[in-house]
Amino acid sequence: MNSSSRLRAVLVGGSIAGALDILFAITYAAVNGLAPVKLLQTVASGLLGEAAFDGGVPAAILGLAGHFGMSYVWAALFVSAASRVTPLVSKPAVSGPVFGILVFFTMRLVVLPLSAFPYPIVFKPLSWGLDLLSHMFFFGLPIAFAAAKAIRGRRQL
Repeated sequence: MNSSSRLRAVLVGGSIAGALDILFAITYAAVNGLAPVKLLQTVASGLLGEAAFDGGVPAAILGLAGHFGMSYVWAALFVSAASRVTPLVSKPAVSGPVFGILVFFTMRLVVLPLSAFPYPIVFKPLSWGLDLLSHMFFFGLPIAFAAAKAIRGRRQL
């Protein structure tokens, strides 16, 4: 896969996955009475700690940028692996949700505990179950399909 195909897969997959994931999170938060700015400040708290909640809209924008930054990093990791491991692109409907599960647990068990996130990591059945499904189908799937399209396109030439 050439570098422009790889970059396109990362940008397309990461953008779609990031948008779907944050829209799910904002919707779920709103249903539970949490304003979008507060949710995005919570995301920013991974970088800023408690100070994110005093940062207003700029902290929320930082949270949104950080969210998409992580989406692109995850997409780049998948595209890199998929360019070497053919089954990841031959069955993206399987590899995408599995990748989403990996991302979900890595974020909860590794990334958040190592960040400045000021809250304990808890697994409440409804919220973590819905978030896990979101990561499987709204996050992992678009990244896997973007990678599959980029890699298959190269093989068909």
